[in-house]
Amino acid sequence: MRENRLASETSPYLLQHAHNPVDWYPWGPEALARARREDKPILLSIGYAACHWCHVMERESFEDDAVAALMNEHFVSIKVDREERPDLDDIYMAATMAMTGRGGWPMTVFLAPDQRPFFAGTYFPPERRHGLPGFSELLTRIAEVWQEDRAGVEAQAAQLSEAVRTQLDASESSAIPPDAIAAAVKQLADAYDPEWGGFGRAPKFPPCPALRLLLRHAAHGGDGLALARGTLDGMANGGLYDHVAGGFARYSTDERWHVPHFEKMLYDNGQLARVYVEAFQLTGDVNYRRVAEETLDYLLREMQSPSGGFYSATDADSEGVEGKFFTFTQAELEEILGNDAPAFIAYYGVTAEGNWEHTNVLWTPRPLDEVARSLGLDDLRTSIERSRAAVYAARLKRVPPLLDDKILVSWNGLAIGALAEAARVFGEARYLAAAVRAADDLLARFVRPDGGLYRTARGERVHLDAYLEDYAFLATALVDLYEAGAGARYLECALQLSERMVRDFADTEGGFYQTAHQHEALLARPRDSQDDAMPNANAIAAEACARLAAHFARDDLRTVAERAVQRAGSLVTRSPRSFASTLAVADLLARGPVEVAIVGPEPESEPLRRAVARVYLANRILGYGLGSEALPLLAGKTMVKGAPAVYVCRDFACEAPLTRPEDVVMSLQRRASG
Repeated sequence: MRENRLASETSPYLLQHAHNPVDWYPWGPEALARARREDKPILLSIGYAACHWCHVMERESFEDDAVAALMNEHFVSIKVDREERPDLDDIYMAATMAMTGRGGWPMTVFLAPDQRPFFAGTYFPPERRHGLPGFSELLTRIAEVWQEDRAGVEAQAAQLSEAVRTQLDASESSAIPPDAIAAAVKQLADAYDPEWGGFGRAPKFPPCPALRLLLRHAAHGGDGLALARGTLDGMANGGLYDHVAGGFARYSTDERWHVPHFEKMLYDNGQLARVYVEAFQLTGDVNYRRVAEETLDYLLREMQSPSGGFYSATDADSEGVEGKFFTFTQAELEEILGNDAPAFIAYYGVTAEGNWEHTNVLWTPRPLDEVARSLGLDDLRTSIERSRAAVYAARLKRVPPLLDDKILVSWNGLAIGALAEAARVFGEARYLAAAVRAADDLLARFVRPDGGLYRTARGERVHLDAYLEDYAFLATALVDLYEAGAGARYLECALQLSERMVRDFADTEGGFYQTAHQHEALLARPRDSQDDAMPNANAIAAEACARLAAHFARDDLRTVAERAVQRAGSLVTRSPRSFASTLAVADLLARGPVEVAIVGPEPESEPLRRAVARVYLANRILGYGLGSEALPLLAGKTMVKGAPAVYVCRDFACEAPLTRPEDVVMSLQRRASG
């Protein structure tokens, strides 16, 4: 079978298209030069490996010889993995949204040779239906317009390009209002679904930054905890959660969190694991700990590479059928489980006719104790755990979905941070070991010769210059690692990365660009200032600078963080719920962190570490040492009469050292709401 130019790429998404009859190019100088030389429009197709409709459009159109012939004759066709190139995705998603009012993937954008978009859409069917033109019909019409109405194309390209530039740099610096978090919580409350949890109507996506803001607000005496708990419970009970293996799917297609879009993304699971860790810490609800541990154990078992880094995603489809790997008929479960089947079937909402497309998405619409009472069982949990193991073993015999085995720095940062915090809060050494393995892999393989970062790797090939999110998410994760007890070198690495991030990405007017100053020239230079599926990179960059400023007493880094938060100020005022991550950093800067120093060797200091870990502190820095370290938090602090001690400080003014765990807990609880 003939290969096209994508065969030499590392992205599993691009490699999926390497045998299409389309003369695909990856984004780069060769394709752009050809478009200019031949004066042909560019057909830009953007998607990702776990995208269901991307697979559909490939089967329907890109594998079709007649469609490919049209593309090859009239266009320079470029295929982009949005996960490798978030800059291109942001630019041309802005164009798609401006033209159609909606976005999604696959994204299909037609560009002039100078990269300006003049027509955009998402999925196009092979023949006209549902108000969409057939793809071949669209290709023919675009080719005709390009030849016959260049003035119209130029006008459209100019208008769309201006809309893109305006949208991607719309913020104006201003102070964050003191009531902005309360305003965000009110907006979330107004959109809250009181029956199923979550915000807004279907489809429902995990709102991780918003949930973390609600927990922060609750810890400071606010009223957002019910919203957070209702959403956390709804997601964990729904089919969005993989009740067999742990981990979460990307989103729910319905308002009940029941039927997921079955792809599982590393960035979701890293964020969600952390949210459930923090929810356990704040509430003591052991179910949140169970969900967090099952999610992290899934990552360790199925997503961690031999080198330590974590893979990106698994697909929704297997054997060409969405969800086939994850769903079960009642008869299948009865065959797998035998006498244990009735309890499993009752708890997970399984029916003989199926609860979705003649099969069953497992979910838990009724509480465990209610199901146990209805079945007359005293220990339903033990039966369920035994059955889950059997169902998991049976599922492993199926054809699995595609594994997107590229490693992305930013997504790994989210996973490393979650593992580190879980290790600290739960006292689980396996999570710290896994986080250290991943961090060491990134620091060993992804640092460029000039000290910057690469973004992605697959196998032995590491390439593409990193984006702001890579520096920001990894730097914060390394601070998390240090604060979980992994060693001071990770804090030093976080500082080095953050200094490089400021040098390469900071705007002189405050905030950060998504791309480095030396990045290739594109249609626009995006900023990432609004939360989406991931927390916005400007906020996480500011968080890294703020936390490191506190650890190292660096006023210059604090100033960078303050200016980054203020750069989004006008947008935050307009829609505070969309900037939960920014508001969290603004809160950290306004209140200042609780400074906790644990002085003493291991294992003697372990009871004090456990005491510190019991208390949810939304704003904190945490250090470990023997009293001889140069870090400002630890300098001059010693053990008390040979016993390990905890120093609780604010602005490096400290209370008397504490040596009893119960006193540590009481002190931190007093500080937690401040």
